[in-house]
Amino acid sequence: MEMLSIEKELQGNAYPGRGIIIGKTPDGKKAVTAYFIMGRSENSRNRVFVEEGQGIRTQAFDPSKLTDPSLIIYAPVRVLGNKTIVTNGDQTDTIYEGMDKQLTFEQSLRSREFEPDAPNYTPRISGIMHIENGTYNYAMSILKSNNGNPDACNRYTFAYQNPVAGEGHFIHTYKCDGNPLPSFEGEPKLISIPDDMEQFTEMLWNSLNEENKVSLFVRYIDIETGNYETKIVNKNK
Repeated sequence: MEMLSIEKELQGNAYPGRGIIIGKTPDGKKAVTAYFIMGRSENSRNRVFVEEGQGIRTQAFDPSKLTDPSLIIYAPVRVLGNKTIVTNGDQTDTIYEGMDKQLTFEQSLRSREFEPDAPNYTPRISGIMHIENGTYNYAMSILKSNNGNPDACNRYTFAYQNPVAGEGHFIHTYKCDGNPLPSFEGEPKLISIPDDMEQFTEMLWNSLNEENKVSLFVRYIDIETGNYETKIVNKNK
């Protein structure tokens, strides 16, 4: 699989929607994740990321302008023991509750499907990172309509055992801008991950479309100790 430049991927796509990146630093010491949101409507753009416990949640920047909170207010990141869950919707809670009851990542998502936002039927994208005794693996999932047909839900899970240092994977909701918005196709894209968190955060934020970008979350987790560092960037300040 060809390794792509995440910078070029983002710069060349005005509207990938929401995106999840998971990988490992070149020195092999850190597990890395990033999550960004974009918006075309005033309601979608009226958001910020705020820290909540070990995770984050979305919040209306101007509560007076919030119209429909159902698909835009949720916890994108939650931590369950040695697992970090990252998703583009309230399925974060579904995965958290399922795995807390000993279900697998995939089993937890069986009760969910794509978002009910016709005609886009936005895919639900999710990631899970598992760090234990100095070992690290991760998985990603996408639940999407069958080529825009809401009567069928296509479910894909991609698991990465013993991730290679310096590599990561990127999955996003939309292939590109459009009406309706076309869903992401294929398996997560192979990208490179740098050691420098500040540099990675800055590059991601600067590569996202200026008009459509809303918020970015980046976390580097020490695989040996479980200690982590988080960066949040919000367009609305």
